[in-house]
Amino acid sequence: MPNVPAEQQFVLTLACADAKGIVHAVSGLLYQAGCNIIDSQQFGDLEGDDATGLFFMRVHFQAPPQLADAGTLATLFEHTRQRFGMQVRLHALAQRPRLLLMVSQHGHCLNDLLFRCRSGTLAVDIPAIVSNHRDFEPLAASYGIAFHHLPIDKAGGDAARRAQEAQIEALVERERIDLVVLARYMQILSPGLCERLAGRAINIHHSFLPSFKGARPYFQAHARGVKLIGATAHYVTADLDEGPIIEQDTERVDHTLSAEDFTAVGRDIECVVLARAVRWHVEHRVFLNGHKCVVFR
Repeated sequence: MPNVPAEQQFVLTLACADAKGIVHAVSGLLYQAGCNIIDSQQFGDLEGDDATGLFFMRVHFQAPPQLADAGTLATLFEHTRQRFGMQVRLHALAQRPRLLLMVSQHGHCLNDLLFRCRSGTLAVDIPAIVSNHRDFEPLAASYGIAFHHLPIDKAGGDAARRAQEAQIEALVERERIDLVVLARYMQILSPGLCERLAGRAINIHHSFLPSFKGARPYFQAHARGVKLIGATAHYVTADLDEGPIIEQDTERVDHTLSAEDFTAVGRDIECVVLARAVRWHVEHRVFLNGHKCVVFR
């Protein structure tokens, strides 16, 4: 925000059972503390057979200098948190999220995220890239980012996979990673790793699933005369490609396009959809709501 120091900007996110007075309590507390609300959004999931009855709120605000600390602000909100049984988090916007990017042999999403970071349109730090292949080691070097080649010895079975994932977990811990992004990382994560990364790992794939599984999905779609190509970004869970969806988009195609054209269109959509999902996550706009997401754009 212009004229607002980053050190004084915070985002409050909360989730709780819906009740009267939540917005009033939160906004009133911020006002009494001398904070200035820059943006506020809220949603109550109250309608429909699958409604969870939960209330979600995101508040972007400026704190006065004497309160410009996440711990101090958390203490300020403690009574309100207990009163409504809230899950509350306070995020200092001066602290840039740290991402670990994982990739295999298709680099379009990786390249897109790296460019967005360098150009300033994605406010994150990327200290490391992991891959089971060496294809993008030169790209990582060109950005000055550490590249970790962590192949999986298929002959080693489950033990080899556990050893490889242990290295990933150690890297996440050592580099203080906030979000893991599977930027076309074509390996299935174990249920244990999915659980440990719950809510902080995002995957991208084409939106044809459950149709056109396996290799060359865009060629399969072309052979069937598909008219819409899309991509889905979702949180990683042990249920393969079935985690809570953050963002999707589509593009129309027709008979004049080749299978290679289908692939190019699909990759473009994958880049855009993944970038949106990552940006919304790091801006604290995404709330898990059972098997779905609430996204404040």
